[in-house]
Amino acid sequence: MKRLTREREKKGWSKNELARQAQLNPSTVSLIEAGRLQPYPVQLVKLTAALGLPVSDGDLLLEEVDDYAG
Repeated sequence: MKRLTREREKKGWSKNELARQAQLNPSTVSLIEAGRLQPYPVQLVKLTAALGLPVSDGDLLLEEVDDYAG
């Protein structure tokens, strides 16, 4: 699981809600979470801002993390 997915789930948001908050297309969020799309830097900025994370954490959103990690 990508850290992006974990952070989204911690907020209790669907992919559609994250997309709405980040002003991105829901299919874009889905593809990024699935690892099928490498996001542009501006997309990472939007995602980190929507999740309330520092912009410097953008690249960390793409890291694989354990499903059970909090």
